[in-house]
Amino acid sequence: MSKKIEFHGSDLEKTANYYQIPKEDIIQFGANVNPIGLSDNIKEALAAHLDIISSYPDRNYTSLKCAVSRYCGCSPDNVVVGNGSTELISLLISQRSAKKALVLGPTYSEYARELALTGGSLSYYNLKESDDFILDTEDFIKSIPNGTDLIIICNPNNPTSSAVTQADMEKIVKFCRTENIFVMVDETYVEFVPDIARITAVPLTGRYDNLMVIRGVSKFFAAPGLRFGYGITSSREFLSMLFTHQNPWSLNSIGAYAGELMLQDEEFIERTRQLIGSERDRLCRQLKSLNTFKVYQPYANFILLRILKDGVTSFQVFETAIKEKLMIRDCSSFQSLDGEFVRFCIMRPEDNERLLQILKSI
Repeated sequence: MSKKIEFHGSDLEKTANYYQIPKEDIIQFGANVNPIGLSDNIKEALAAHLDIISSYPDRNYTSLKCAVSRYCGCSPDNVVVGNGSTELISLLISQRSAKKALVLGPTYSEYARELALTGGSLSYYNLKESDDFILDTEDFIKSIPNGTDLIIICNPNNPTSSAVTQADMEKIVKFCRTENIFVMVDETYVEFVPDIARITAVPLTGRYDNLMVIRGVSKFFAAPGLRFGYGITSSREFLSMLFTHQNPWSLNSIGAYAGELMLQDEEFIERTRQLIGSERDRLCRQLKSLNTFKVYQPYANFILLRILKDGVTSFQVFETAIKEKLMIRDCSSFQSLDGEFVRFCIMRPEDNERLLQILKSI
């Protein structure tokens, strides 16, 4: 092969076509979506209330914001909802109009794409493999370039699955407030962490107005097609700016209705956390017994591995898995992730076991 073809975590059709595998036969270990799928409670409620699409949603989404408030432990006055976390990330970046942004990397490429549209400059502070991708908070703060006006942190981070504690995040946000720097924290994966209270930055939003936390329901609630996301900030000025520039009825009636129910579905939430937690621990124990890979402590619902076996590339591991209809992520496309890395999310135990046996065979 003259040039290696690249597949991203959601490139199901492209992968299926290239390897001539029916896409419905492929187990998606690269998409980081809850393997349980959409809650049966939500399915039944939606089926019984499809007539809601005949009405406009509440323009202020009052009931939904109250549901977010109860779920996150924040004031409903500090909540903005939107068409997925992607819309809110885009809205935040466009309205901050950052002249000089700093992104904690390696991470999700969408931040860079949105920042490029604003015309500002972008730099990275990269987590170090030698530190197991654990952030050195003091060094990070010292390394913030002069003139920086926006910092973006994915927490837990994709693809490293590492996390910044709330205590360390407060040090960053507190310093940034003195320097007039706004901080965006993307908590897409925070509900998967073993101890949410130790990691989430939501409580900080009540004390610091230079912070916005963004979440969605795509991964944890297995609803990427719903396009429901929400942000939390106590900056009245910035919230007003967001509401002014956001399209009216950004979130449709079904998204608003289902989103509210999801945040109250305690049985589904607990079931998910038990499944991911137990399988994450089991997989890590077994993988750490191998000499082929280095395993980094995961906080999210995915695990990053560095290939230690000489002559074995991330693409070779990807191909070995996809030929068995298991689609993992070859991480060579992540900017600043030097070396041979693969990432896979935690699926159902029987599928995890199939992948584990393949990794053991490498």
